[in-house]
Amino acid sequence: MTLIESTPAGVDLCKPPPRAHPRPEGQDRYTISEVVAFTGLTAHTLRWYERIGLMPHIDRSHTGQRRFTNRDLDWLAFVGKLRLTGMPVADMVRYAELVREGEHTFEARQELLQQTRRDVRRRIAELQDTLAVLDHKIDFYADARRASERL
Repeated sequence: MTLIESTPAGVDLCKPPPRAHPRPEGQDRYTISEVVAFTGLTAHTLRWYERIGLMPHIDRSHTGQRRFTNRDLDWLAFVGKLRLTGMPVADMVRYAELVREGEHTFEARQELLQQTRRDVRRRIAELQDTLAVLDHKIDFYADARRASERL
């Protein structure tokens, strides 16, 4: 039985606890440099995300400076997870477009995420096979080294 099979339904042991927002709701206006510090993304990446439509509309101050919110930080955390899945940027942008279109796109969003999940599971299986090969080789060399030490 694997860890996944023995985990109670609804419990994700790999999921870290949610990261607290730096500021409470209502006081959550972050500059791009603050978002860079919080997320680890570059200002260039944040601007690019906005330009290609991956980020929702970002409010601006009266001087035109971007003002991000806690909701934007949550979205960026989700986009980071999608990036880790290997989802193509075009699919991430499509997902963002579907979110902006509203609730009538739930089915399309679900299908996009289900396809990504299938891709991730396939990659996990490939990595498990690769790990088994590595373990076999490591054991082979350990056994060979022990045998040569006995000589």
